Amino acid sequence: MVQRYFVIVFLGLMFSNLHAQHQDKVDFIHAEVNIRPLVDQKAIEGSVIYRFKVFQNVDSVFLDAQDMKFSAVLVNHKKASFKVSKTKITVYKNFKKNRSYSLTLEYSAKPRQTVYFLGGDDLLSGRQIWTQGQGKYTSHWLPSFDDMTEKVEFDLNISFNPKYEVIANGKLRKYKESDSLKTWSYDMQNPMSSYLLAFVIAQYDKQELISENGLAIENYFYSKDSLKVEPTYRYTKKIFDFLENEIGMPYPWQNYKQIPVKDFLYAGMENTGTTIFSDAFMIDSVAFIDKNYVNVNAHELAHQWFGNLVTEKDGQHHWLHEGFATYYAYLTEKEIFGDDYFYWKLFDTAQQLNERSKADKGEALTDPKASSLTFYEKGAWALVMLRNEIGDVAFKKGIKNYLEKYQFQNVTIDDFLGEMELAANLDLGPFKRLWLSSSVFPNEKVTDYLSENSSSVGAFIQLKWDLTTSLKNKKDIIDKYWKESDNEEFKARLVSKYHKQLSSDIIKSAFDSKSIKIRQALALTSARIPTDFKMEYESLLEDKSYITLESALYRLWISFPQDRHLYLDKTKGIIGLPNKNVRLLWLLLASLTKDYDNDSKEGYLAELHGYTSPGYSMEIRQGAFGIIADVLHFTDQNILDLIDATAHHSWQFRNYARGLLDNELKVDKQRNRIIELTKGLNDAKLRYIKTKLNSE
Repeated sequence: MVQRYFVIVFLGLMFSNLHAQHQDKVDFIHAEVNIRPLVDQKAIEGSVIYRFKVFQNVDSVFLDAQDMKFSAVLVNHKKASFKVSKTKITVYKNFKKNRSYSLTLEYSAKPRQTVYFLGGDDLLSGRQIWTQGQGKYTSHWLPSFDDMTEKVEFDLNISFNPKYEVIANGKLRKYKESDSLKTWSYDMQNPMSSYLLAFVIAQYDKQELISENGLAIENYFYSKDSLKVEPTYRYTKKIFDFLENEIGMPYPWQNYKQIPVKDFLYAGMENTGTTIFSDAFMIDSVAFIDKNYVNVNAHELAHQWFGNLVTEKDGQHHWLHEGFATYYAYLTEKEIFGDDYFYWKLFDTAQQLNERSKADKGEALTDPKASSLTFYEKGAWALVMLRNEIGDVAFKKGIKNYLEKYQFQNVTIDDFLGEMELAANLDLGPFKRLWLSSSVFPNEKVTDYLSENSSSVGAFIQLKWDLTTSLKNKKDIIDKYWKESDNEEFKARLVSKYHKQLSSDIIKSAFDSKSIKIRQALALTSARIPTDFKMEYESLLEDKSYITLESALYRLWISFPQDRHLYLDKTKGIIGLPNKNVRLLWLLLASLTKDYDNDSKEGYLAELHGYTSPGYSMEIRQGAFGIIADVLHFTDQNILDLIDATAHHSWQFRNYARGLLDNELKVDKQRNRIIELTKGLNDAKLRYIKTKLNSE
């Protein structure tokens, strides 16, 4: 569950405080964009021609432009007066009411964020360039609008080395090659907010699918990951077709693309027609049960309607994006994995929300500064309960009417509720007060709903009540519920929550179930392995789950030192999830095990220490840093890699690295060593440590 919530947090792309100044007397209609990324300078050269209409006489128009230099500014092809600040360009002219104009800008930019240049200077080093402009940051690479209410039809022309693939919003119209450059021209047919613009440059192959309605779906992958295509993109066509049918409105864009990138800032981002996601979701078939892409796949696709087609006016209405995408992703998983999966997932999120509410940390869905847990999970729950209140027919009718009425526009919560009230012929004021305006999570109503709709969740809720109130022996109560249930999800959670009170009969039954979920719950318990169940726990090393394998290997290695060689031999060569969870653990245990493959020990340690290198993903690096910090010692190169990580573009990984480095600096011997290692180095990556040392 920790991993699933981590994904949810990764998906917490917050929109608070993003309502920028709006030019209500001017409407920008179309943009023809030409850009050329300059790798060596980590810069963008570009031009854009905007067409706009003027509704009232104005003497200037402006665009958001972060730290940009302009070499030409033309209005209707003639030079115009302009002023550039750190964040904007303002163009001066007597713009006349009811007239249309063109504005041409030629510019250069060195984006401090939003455009990420990864990899080395050659093809073999896995170069990537990709964007992440969530909220308002596209203005770092294109003069545009830090305002979601300004919707424009963008056409993108991107020039780069022809040995790479360039992917962007819209339909690829043509290629053009000249002077060792190739230009990819992408066409959009409908308007969208600037924050949803995106491009990716890397080397990819692609899988092509066709939806039930004949729309092209392109799933990109690295050539080395060809065997991961099926498990990664499993159910993609089914997801697409289900959402079109469930939402009741055709997919609103020309095509759909999904592109994995290294060290993405979040799990995924729903750029218009062009989802970018973390390549940590590129998995093999064994990993599918542990960490699959299905939820993120469905979540980002749902955003193409909720967020992209209809867009919030400001952060106070952010529920209209994230709550809806989360809800429809859960419905998709219900369609694929069944009712049990759906209701147990809702149960898990309700537990988290109720705990926060009881601790007086609950938040209203109308609060623009609410947490991602609130926007995503409480938001999804609000839709579950709204549908339960007004019924399936009215709910689906209201959703369809809402999307059709406000397509390509910006909306408020009241706009949505108004359509639902019309469809249901009900006053939804009480619903709004309870679910949207209140910071309290209505757990009693949620518990009743779950108990009524899922017998297994209801049994688990009743079990907790019986254990709290009954005078009977707790083991007897648990035994009774175990024997009366044949539900896999119920039994897995019973093992996870009450493992210290399980009888030997239940443990044996759990192993005999052959259920990967139930057996994984056994593997993840913290209790020491009972000798009587040694053989059963050893059988976990055969399960098709890398999380099970990692936990079982560690617990067996700790519990039965005499058989460590056997366990290491059995798991040698297994890599695990994309973060190399099994391999990292195996290298540590092999290096610590007395008389195990002594001739290779130095190589095992070298491999483990080498995984902190910037050449690896941040997930692998973080795993290696953690193991070395907890059990081994940092080499000089590990220290330098750690310093490098303190300037990483991902704030999660960057903060993790800074925390580790801070701990090292507290030890005088390590502090002096770090100072020596950084002497003579002059790099932006040293900024954090220099600031840290200077502040002491």
